Amino acid sequence: MKLQGNAYVTLICFTAGLGGFLFGFDTAVISGAINFLRNQFHLSAVMEGWLMSSALLGCVFGAAISGYLADKYGRKKILLLSAILFIVSAAGCAIAITPAFLVIARIVGGIGVGFAAMVAPMFISELSPANLRGRLVSLYQLAITLGILCSYLSNSFLLQYASNAAAGANSFMHYYLVAEVWRGMLGSNMVPALLFFVFLLFVPESPRWLVKMGKTEEAGRILERVNGNGLAQSELFEIEKTISGETGSFRQLLEPGMRIALLIGLALPFLSQLSGITTVMYYAPAIFEKAGLKAGSAMGSASVIGFFNMIFTLVAIWKIDKWGRKPLLIWGFIGLSIALFLIGWAFTRENIAGNVLLSSFIYYIAVFASTLGPGVWVVISEIYPTKIRGRAMSMATLSLFLGSTFVTQTYPILRDSIGVGNVFLLYGLVMLPAAYFVKKYVPETKGKSLEEIEHYWKRDAKLSSVEQE
Repeated sequence: MKLQGNAYVTLICFTAGLGGFLFGFDTAVISGAINFLRNQFHLSAVMEGWLMSSALLGCVFGAAISGYLADKYGRKKILLLSAILFIVSAAGCAIAITPAFLVIARIVGGIGVGFAAMVAPMFISELSPANLRGRLVSLYQLAITLGILCSYLSNSFLLQYASNAAAGANSFMHYYLVAEVWRGMLGSNMVPALLFFVFLLFVPESPRWLVKMGKTEEAGRILERVNGNGLAQSELFEIEKTISGETGSFRQLLEPGMRIALLIGLALPFLSQLSGITTVMYYAPAIFEKAGLKAGSAMGSASVIGFFNMIFTLVAIWKIDKWGRKPLLIWGFIGLSIALFLIGWAFTRENIAGNVLLSSFIYYIAVFASTLGPGVWVVISEIYPTKIRGRAMSMATLSLFLGSTFVTQTYPILRDSIGVGNVFLLYGLVMLPAAYFVKKYVPETKGKSLEEIEHYWKRDAKLSSVEQE
């Protein structure tokens, strides 16, 4: 019996969401390994920042080219390629013998992250009914948070295992899981990567991409399984009509009306990263150790953060199609500003209790996970025309990873020069103008089909033209 309707869409979105899981796992798993790597390879602050941000360099490259590849070859093929890159990266990290080798392996994984980060939410968006799209695209962010949590838990498990087996016999497993436990941490990503590859073999291509490529019958069959025959035919007609009016050129993004969409896609992801989320996810155990917690308890505290990250993403999934995108983002930036000031204040106080710091981080994660985390991915997956959605969204994803790279690379330098507390105070200041940007420029898109959103930009352009006359 074939799955139909929401059950079929959810299964497809779950599979695509595994790309988000790998995104979260791959980027956060380094947090448990960095202290071991710092000691083993005698890393300077600059080299530490480079090692931490090398995956993000791969993300930048992957995001830069994934749009072109996804528009030309399809969404599914690029997701399969990302799964292969994840597998290669995990194996490379496990056998790395120099920091340079490790950096190369991390860059390869980063390219896979860049592919998955751009293509997976777009793939979900193009397959989802309008009334469920916010919720289903948010599943991608939930998968990221689950990947982050699982990386913390697996790191914590391996750290505990290594501690208990420290006096064990010298063997292959002892080398990877005890003597140099960071190898087991970074190599564990291979398991979910293999599952992602296998699951992808059973999902269909995006119907909107198929229509763009002239494969209307195949697109119709997929839409029928998603929406039923009657609604599928009307949606197929609307997709064909809208795509026929698109140029498929980047110049379309420079047309009146679409320029705002371009601005949103470039600015919103970058601003979200200036909240310091990658700093928290990458450096959580090290931050807690700096606050006075031991390595094991620091990793446990990081796992608590990962758990709340996942729980509050569920809140966003539950409410994003009811509350709307715009209020979610505005209150997210304001709430993050408050949270970052609390964290900064906690670090600047002498002998601050570990529980106070942990509570501040939990509040920060709760705000980010229930607002910006899913909200940014939903908005950038909705606002572009179908013919250039891949290339345009790759620019938005590229902006996000450039923001991540900038924050991750500069954190160790800022930490050593102005102190951890002042770094978070600086992040908090940036969130206030970001909230104003959303209020002024980002439209509300809840409940609208992708074609209706595209028509909105065209109407906005016409109104602007009339006002100028």
